[in-house]
Amino acid sequence: MRHLLALLLFALTSPAFALEPKDVWIVVNKNVPESQQVAEHYIAKRGVPKENVVQLDLPKVEDISRLDYDTKLAGPLRDAIKDHKEKVKVLVTTYGVPLRVGHQLPNADEKKELDTLRPKLTELRKLVADLEKTKIADLMELATAKQKLNSLQARERVLTHAESHACVDSELMLLWWEKYGRVRWINNPMYFQASELYRKSFPAVVLVSRLDGPTAEIAKRLVDDAVAVEKKGLSGKVVIDARGIKFDPKGSDSTGHGYGGYDESMRETASLLEKAGLTVELDNKNEVLKPNSAKGVALYCGWYSHANFVDCCEYEQGAVAWHLASSEAVTLRRDDSKVWCPNLLKKGVCATLGPVAEPYTVGFPKPAEFFGLLATGEYTLVECYGRTMLFCSWMTVLVGDPLYNPYKNAANKVKPADVLPSPLNGKKISP
Repeated sequence: MRHLLALLLFALTSPAFALEPKDVWIVVNKNVPESQQVAEHYIAKRGVPKENVVQLDLPKVEDISRLDYDTKLAGPLRDAIKDHKEKVKVLVTTYGVPLRVGHQLPNADEKKELDTLRPKLTELRKLVADLEKTKIADLMELATAKQKLNSLQARERVLTHAESHACVDSELMLLWWEKYGRVRWINNPMYFQASELYRKSFPAVVLVSRLDGPTAEIAKRLVDDAVAVEKKGLSGKVVIDARGIKFDPKGSDSTGHGYGGYDESMRETASLLEKAGLTVELDNKNEVLKPNSAKGVALYCGWYSHANFVDCCEYEQGAVAWHLASSEAVTLRRDDSKVWCPNLLKKGVCATLGPVAEPYTVGFPKPAEFFGLLATGEYTLVECYGRTMLFCSWMTVLVGDPLYNPYKNAANKVKPADVLPSPLNGKKISP
């Protein structure tokens, strides 16, 4: 067990590579002039080679159909950079590039099978309902019918590609994968608890971040703030808004991927960062922090005010902040939206993350792992995200300069060895 834990810690705290501007490739929507402007600004500030820009003919809106994603975005992008495959470590999507990819539609063979399957489903549902109403029903017959029904329903989910919509950026992480399932998510081989066998069983995963927001000027400001803060180090307090939910490692949520596990991870974040010498304010009550609760905030993590931004903090330049709830990045550009991500960006936050549709709690990184890695100063923003996200081809988007390292020159840092799988007493899993 001690050897296994050592391997996990090595995977979590050992840098995979030192990211440089030449490793970054920028995706531009040629139909949105501001998209090119953001790319040029990033090149000027970070020194990304000009030839590392790929211009694509994309819709101007935040949603793109699955067909257009395949034929106008992923396919042309893959063709444009295939000769540089080993060099492409990071993709940056810019203001104007669609945010969310739509549902995968069944092909002709799948439609044919569905036509045969659905009448059987109707019959089985009726049979199960009738058996459940009958007081003297044969329990074995009912169990068998339910088993068959569950099996056919599972097959229907595969054929219809249920929950196959996703964040464009999360889908792009699998750019080099020729084929993969489109029902829900794919376990991320870069996730720090992934086994070496799993990691080596698949093509490379690409790190992806986005320079986006309510305006192109805000997207540019994310880069300006990142560059400025790296020179002096991120200053300010840490605010953690937990909910007081108890985590039971012996209960149904033994891996800590439910509400209790994430709440415990928030408390562990507070403890970890306070130990490193950062000023931490932890609220462990169920209620969300009220407006104007804290000033001078460098890091914020809280939950659960769904699609209802609360202006609870005043942020320092370079702040990294995100709110765990189900819809907080359904849009980044609608000015009237009340979701958290665009409003955090308008309040001056330098980096955030959130889901473009229902992600479930497991669609978020564990706060103690993400913020712990960030506060070591050993990793860029996009590396912290890539190492702590459990899934690819799913719902979450990272917004911010991928090369941003806010604690690179900070006086107070977390020791890499102190960043442990969270929650600490949860059951460890690995794909």
